[in-house]
Amino acid sequence: MTTAFSDLDQYLALPRVDGIALSPDGTRVALTVSTLDPDGTGYRRAVWSVPAVGDGTPVRLTRSAKGESGTAFTRNGDLLFVSGRPDADGGADDTAQLWLLPAGGGEARPVTRLAGGTGGVLATASAADVVAVTADLLPTPATGERVGVVTRDAALRKRRDDKKVSAILHESYPVRYWDHDLGPDQTHVLGIDLGDLTDPTALEPATGVTTAASAAESTEDRAVSYPAHLPTPVDLTPQPGRALDHVSGALTPDGSTLVAAVGVPEVRGHRSVLVAIDVATAERTVLFDDPDVDHELPTISHDGTTIAWVRTVRSTPAGANQQEVWVASVDGSGARRIATEWDRWPNELVFEHGDGALLATADQDGRAPVFRLPLDGAAVEQLTHDDWAYSGLRVADATGVVVALRASWAAPLHPVRIDADGTVTPLATPAALPAVPGRLEEVDTTAADGARVRGWLVLPEGDGPHPLLLWIHGGPLNSWNQWSWRWNPMLAAARGYAVLLPDPALSTGYGLDFVNRGWNAWGQAPYTDLMAITDTVVARSDIDETRTAALGGSFGGYMANWVAGHTDRFRAVVTHASLWALEQFNGTTDSSDYWQSIFDADGMHENDPHRFVEDIVTPMLVIHGDKDYRVPIGEGLRLWSELAEHHAGPDGTMAHRFLLFPDENHWILKPQHASVWYQTVFAFLAQHVLDEPWERPELLG
Repeated sequence: MTTAFSDLDQYLALPRVDGIALSPDGTRVALTVSTLDPDGTGYRRAVWSVPAVGDGTPVRLTRSAKGESGTAFTRNGDLLFVSGRPDADGGADDTAQLWLLPAGGGEARPVTRLAGGTGGVLATASAADVVAVTADLLPTPATGERVGVVTRDAALRKRRDDKKVSAILHESYPVRYWDHDLGPDQTHVLGIDLGDLTDPTALEPATGVTTAASAAESTEDRAVSYPAHLPTPVDLTPQPGRALDHVSGALTPDGSTLVAAVGVPEVRGHRSVLVAIDVATAERTVLFDDPDVDHELPTISHDGTTIAWVRTVRSTPAGANQQEVWVASVDGSGARRIATEWDRWPNELVFEHGDGALLATADQDGRAPVFRLPLDGAAVEQLTHDDWAYSGLRVADATGVVVALRASWAAPLHPVRIDADGTVTPLATPAALPAVPGRLEEVDTTAADGARVRGWLVLPEGDGPHPLLLWIHGGPLNSWNQWSWRWNPMLAAARGYAVLLPDPALSTGYGLDFVNRGWNAWGQAPYTDLMAITDTVVARSDIDETRTAALGGSFGGYMANWVAGHTDRFRAVVTHASLWALEQFNGTTDSSDYWQSIFDADGMHENDPHRFVEDIVTPMLVIHGDKDYRVPIGEGLRLWSELAEHHAGPDGTMAHRFLLFPDENHWILKPQHASVWYQTVFAFLAQHVLDEPWERPELLG
């Protein structure tokens, strides 16, 4: 069967749903949809509207050269989004700002014009015109001023730009995160009263709209002034330091209080605590703060009286701990744990209509169902019973309509409506689900310690026997339970490969004991689980056990390296963004405090893959991005150096290959580079698994 997966250009051009919002009355769903830009070197997002029922026609709401993201609805049904587009006043043409699209129609209007841009909508109030947004501001002296911070930030940014200063002075750890440097600015939360938003076309020139008279202002004055027709942002988090790098939160319905998970600085990094911030005064009250405990994912009930969150005791080399769901009054009183017998880790929490329970999604057995967690202590109910993974739960404030996104390995993200009885209805989508060239089977085996190890097997057309690719997921606290555009087995199925997607020890969705089977011992149960389920699959008559390869990224890359050093059963190994030398990695990654806390000295040494470099006999394709801060480029460089040291011929040639992306990070995100990634991987596999001649991808010279 010829599909879009048979051709990389067609595949990369497939539209992709990647965000969802729900109007307060539950009638409209806003979808963020990414499409390939005209030159094929990036993706551009637009917002579409679809009815929250099972039919209807998608309607495109936004269109700009920069694209849109971060959608949310106001209490009146107006749509908020973030975009870097010019406004009618000629401003905000290069930075992402908050915009408002009126529910009754008309043109989108700017809400902010911040010199450093707007990060996104943190929370909206369901019964007030208050919205909380994140924004990065340069540090300034602690004056206690909450209104003038945006103009001071603009002035300081202009001076840095004029002097071409890019230096960053750090006063605490960390300094990087995933794919970007932290600083010199710091994340703040700003409160905005949308009731102060006026129509700039109705304003007199004196209010701040650019005219011939106002154009006489100096360039510097215009650079730091804030337009009078926009609501003035108020700083809710003065002098935050690095405490808000990963802030999450919710507003009470009246918009008076923001309940947020913020960081408290520690020796390296921070612990996450729950605070209540008075929107009018920025006065902060600590609700929950415990040593060696993280409080995260706060949400507020529709009536504004109850908060819910996830409480987790920090992991140590002895093992991970349960992620507990807690509730309390909005002032922090009466705190209690619910769902005490539920052995799952919630990915998200929202209150159902009526506030009698929480709705949650969580990994489970290779899926991610929707669960109902009653607040009265009753047993947890599973609402969805299918092979899908759900995310992006949204509940309409007025009507209780529930929508979400769902995906599996058979289909990418698409919107659905979920009824109280668990009935799921697909909604209209502008990104039609593509026909796929493979079918899914669930497979499992029993490990030596008696644990059940399961996974998905993607099978191509035909009876086989098919060559097999073992794909190892990252994380490691993760599950192969839904679609990935970056590691898509359907592309391999279109080329005749079967793909095994297993969940070994450390995977989520099988209980705490299953995670801890591989804790502080990454090269033990995770490795033997992978080999055991591979043994089971290659024993099938439709699989060719003589033509196999192993591939993995991040933790999966670590495991690919471990596999290469411990078995010769595979004909090729692909290792992407991989951990190679644990002691080196744990001191250079962007979050060394976490990685060093989950290993003791013996565990780090015994499970270090670089110690086994001399035992590698399988050709390896090493892939790394130079801007990867989670698994720094030093891991890939050292792996390549040591492969050459031990396995290069007298003339320096090797069977191994190193694909380096100088301007990519942990993920290969640019479409043209994703194409090169897949071309190189499939050429390497064709050479070693299928015995075809090596064909260097054309764009690599």
